[in-house]
Amino acid sequence: MNALRRLSAPVLVLAILGALAAAKPWLHVHLDRLAGPGLSTGFDLAVAAAAWLVAAWVGSRVIDLLAAGSSGSNGGTNGAVPRQPRIPRLLSDLLRFLVYGVAVVGILAFVLNQPVTGLLATSGVAIAVLGFALRNMIADIFAGIALNIEHPYRIGDWLELSPGVSGRVDEINWRATRLIASDGTALIVPNGIVAGSRFVNFSWPNPAFRTTAAILLDSDIPVERAKRILLSALLCADGVLPTPQPDVIVDAVTPNGINYLVRFWIDDGGRVSQVRDAVLSAALSNLAHAGVEPARPKQESRPRADAGVEGGSLRRSLLRRLELFDAFDDPEIEALGRAMRRRLIAAGSAAVRQGDAGESLFVIAEGVFDVQVAAADPGGRPAVRHLTRLRPGELFGEMSLLTGQPRSASVVACTDAVIFELERSHLDPVLRRRPELAERLAELMADRQSRNNTRPDRPEGSAPPPHAEKQALLARLRGIFGL
Repeated sequence: MNALRRLSAPVLVLAILGALAAAKPWLHVHLDRLAGPGLSTGFDLAVAAAAWLVAAWVGSRVIDLLAAGSSGSNGGTNGAVPRQPRIPRLLSDLLRFLVYGVAVVGILAFVLNQPVTGLLATSGVAIAVLGFALRNMIADIFAGIALNIEHPYRIGDWLELSPGVSGRVDEINWRATRLIASDGTALIVPNGIVAGSRFVNFSWPNPAFRTTAAILLDSDIPVERAKRILLSALLCADGVLPTPQPDVIVDAVTPNGINYLVRFWIDDGGRVSQVRDAVLSAALSNLAHAGVEPARPKQESRPRADAGVEGGSLRRSLLRRLELFDAFDDPEIEALGRAMRRRLIAAGSAAVRQGDAGESLFVIAEGVFDVQVAAADPGGRPAVRHLTRLRPGELFGEMSLLTGQPRSASVVACTDAVIFELERSHLDPVLRRRPELAERLAELMADRQSRNNTRPDRPEGSAPPPHAEKQALLARLRGIFGL
């Protein structure tokens, strides 16, 4: 219907002109009688010239309809969505120019009976002189035409013209392509430069694409351990797509260390810098929790950052960062760190299982874990619900350790992981010596339990008041440790 409305006006005018041409004999009789043959001849010329121009108008409207396309339904809530243009804007402008050019030549040749060969020859010389003067601009125009025909990019695509120069395609006009960079500034690039250089289209053939970040680590760090730490960072970083799966590869071995490439997929070319920042920030955080530092030039002397993995320094560092142990003094942290056991958990294995009895808590040094609970789907069939993801430096299992409750969820390793286990027998002498620590532990656990109870998937009113919860946890804790 919209197409018919757009064509109705020029078609109606063309029909009127056709009717006037058909009634020419009758009109001539009356016009010759009223105004003479001169006005009658002028009327004929005007009708014929108008017919050529209106025909060009109809052709221009047809080109507009072909270029704009029509709306279609995507099946979503918004109904119709615009389709991609069938003909690029620059090419449609060129076709309209040609249609009106043919109309003007037709008026000169068939209406005014003027010789057009001499005019075309003279115009050719003028065009050659003008083309030499404007050769760079004309090259950009023809490059734009070629780009619109080949479609190496479209409006909305993200392009990288050179390292550090990228943006979203906002407009492709006769002379240049306009990009909007991620900081909101506009980049105007002549079409000749774009067509004559290599560029990267992040949005084609699909919006998701892979990018990388490089991290140099000391060669003393085992490759498997380095990959485990860096892969866990990829799983923790915001903006990294879970599928296709990210990975870590060894890119080069240098005198200063081993260069690792973390490779990950994102779906928005405008967020490359932000996602790379999130990946590198997560990598540095996970390396710090594992007691590892990025490599330094070999001329710099420094102690090995991972020397305490099997000793107590890493254990002490992990415990000291946990809020649960902030009331413990340094000698107590030292004793607990020495008592902790190191465990390696393979990817896909459960460190703890829902419903099992537990007398220990775990601190994550390397790797990532998913917290899962058994549930039922709408059909009543058994299913697993994902609650949260645990990262290096976090702990789990403290409720079972301190209250004797069964494990409330399963904790499954997403990657190969290293955790440190603290048993109830290790904590018992410290709490017996300082019973006041029990109240602080109960308060911290009540706060944590309260935060868990505010999750959207928890039923409203299912959690007790924080004070009552603290008192119940404190009573359980005292009973377990005989305080």
